[in-house]
Order: sequence, then structure tokens, then C-alpha cells
Amino acid sequence: MSASTDSVELVGDEATGNIARAVLFAAATSATAPVDMVHPLAPNVPITLQTVWVYLAGVVLGPLWAGVAFTLYLLAGLIGLPVFAGGNAGLGVILGPTGGFLIGFPLAAMTIGAVVHGRDGLTPPSEVPIPRLVVGLLAGTAVVYAAGAVGYSLVQAIGLVAAVSAVVVPFLPVAGLKIAATVAIVRSDAIVAR
Repeated sequence: MSASTDSVELVGDEATGNIARAVLFAAATSATAPVDMVHPLAPNVPITLQTVWVYLAGVVLGPLWAGVAFTLYLLAGLIGLPVFAGGNAGLGVILGPTGGFLIGFPLAAMTIGAVVHGRDGLTPPSEVPIPRLVVGLLAGTAVVYAAGAVGYSLVQAIGLVAAVSAVVVPFLPVAGLKIAATVAIVRSDAIVAR
């Protein structure tokens, strides 16, 4: 006796596509890990391209799958894959001075996705109004910097105001450039949501 499995779908095409996109975003973010620069005013916190991937994930994947992508990214780093800035990995990085920024990545990606797409499902990135896109990216940036400042404050045993002065304020111009680059990428038709 044989059983037919032609009509059995274990994972739907939409879920499969979303999982694949989440994995691709995690991998792309990981690929940019070795690309970092030292900020002259904040040498303990590198400038990376990883936050651009956080921004793009929120815009392209929406809140759920963007959060999944960056949870996968954190898990990859926790198990020892060199996906964090400078090609670093491990729990020590998460518990270190810049760990709060990393913890903020999935939260920021979800925030961006929620602001950009609202409750009505995914909007093609090229159709998101620019003001809404910018507000979403600013909200995501605020989440990353808030988590980063709190983490830095706790690890370095300094006040929150001092942490903000040390690791947020010097990076605001860089964040502005990353937001502008993300808007340009989204509007360049380089990203097509399907």
C-alpha cells in the first residue's frame, strides 16, 4: 500500500521564501562584519555597515521576518561564527561594551518593519512614502542607540548620559549617512519585494 503525498505541503511557498530571505539578510550582515572603521571620537565602538542591513531588513522583510533574520544573526555569533564587527564572535562580544548595539539589531529591524509597513501586510519598498520610510529608519536608529548606550553604560559602569555622549552622539552623522543610503537603495529599484 502506498500513500500519495502530492497534496501535502509541509511548509508553504510563502514561509519558505520568508525563511530564505531572513537567512540571506543574516548572511549578508555577517559578510560585512570584517568591514569596520574606527571612529576617531569613539574608538571603542566601530563604524560598521551592519546597521544598513538592519535598516534594509526592516524595510524589505517587515517586522516578523526582519526580527527572525537578526535573531539568526545573533545566534550565529553566539555559536562562534565570526559575524560581529571585526570578525568577532561569542558570548563575550554580546556581554562586552558593544553588545547592547547587537541586542538592539533585531528589535530595531522589527521596529522599522512595523513603522514602515503598519498592520496591513508588506508594502513594496518602492511604494513606501519617503516620510514614513525615514520615520521608520529614525525609530530603528533610536532603538539601536538606546540599546547600545544602555549596554555600554552597564558594562563600563558609567552613567547613561556619559554613555550617550561617548557612543551615540559621535555616531549621529554616520547614522544620517546610513539612513540616506538606505533610502537611496530602496528608491533605486535595487530592491524588489516579492
